[in-house]
Amino acid sequence: MFLHVVMLQLSAAADAQFHARVQGYCDRILAECEGVAGYAFRPNQASRADGLTHAVVAAFADGPAHDRYQVSPAHQEMKAYMANFIERLVVFDGDIPTFS
Repeated sequence: MFLHVVMLQLSAAADAQFHARVQGYCDRILAECEGVAGYAFRPNQASRADGLTHAVVAAFADGPAHDRYQVSPAHQEMKAYMANFIERLVVFDGDIPTFS
């Protein structure tokens, strides 16, 4: 399994309409991108978040599925839309073990 986590500090302009539109992109990614095991945009509940208020958390079957997602139309449109609302971001990409 391949994990992709994007921690975001959003601007004050990220209102309810922004969040609804991003959720629509998440739904598209789940429907359109082969190999996506899970995909969510959520508020960060950590008390040590250092201003990183939200995250995109995604799990993929493998690295190649992540690579296909990166260039997918749904992801490219989501990134373009979100760009003006993001003040800072941090990304983690990596293989994770399967837990039983």
